Amino acid sequence: MTCVDDVMTRNVVAVRRDAQFKDIVQVMRARRFSAFPVLDDDDRVIGVVSEDDLLVRQAVTGPGAGPRFLLRHSDRAKASGLTAAELMTTPAITIGADAPVAEAARTMHTKHVKRLPVVTADGRLAGVVSRVDLLGEYDRPDAEIRTEITKRVIESEFVLDSLAFTVTVESGVVTLAGPVGSEDVAVSLLAEVRRVAGVVAVRDRLRYPRR
Repeated sequence: MTCVDDVMTRNVVAVRRDAQFKDIVQVMRARRFSAFPVLDDDDRVIGVVSEDDLLVRQAVTGPGAGPRFLLRHSDRAKASGLTAAELMTTPAITIGADAPVAEAARTMHTKHVKRLPVVTADGRLAGVVSRVDLLGEYDRPDAEIRTEITKRVIESEFVLDSLAFTVTVESGVVTLAGPVGSEDVAVSLLAEVRRVAGVVAVRDRLRYPRR
């Protein structure tokens, strides 16, 4: 199972809580990142400052801006914010390095974020994982995927004879054929194959006694 630690970026750009508005903008433009973790003095993640957080100022003060009372209270505060601590969204949505990539993907999808700060058990920044990082596992070669299914899954975890199975992998799509002793074993085997890094889909061609 691929974890966040396997795909995350460790060389992370972050800002301190006292970073100034203009400095944040300059770093964003220079590094071409849309958001940064905000750290306290102990390197703990206390929030995230994004382009959206900074654009509130223009929304309020730019030409044609509507009455400020129409904004949410949090947006009104950001419109006058000068430091990362005043501009950031908090609490930050984070994830642990040992979390499965599927959990990171679900979090990004449900929370509508493009990247997640990766934190240690005590909340310190360890890295950042992005949507592109999560998709990277699908670049894995088909031959490598097939070897893991054959050796690790079939032979080691299920202690089955891999020669009794036909395993084909094309563009990450696995077709698994062969005999197993029961439907329960078949279901468990297919589930484990789906968890192999790089697998896009699994086609079930197993033979087993039906209930």
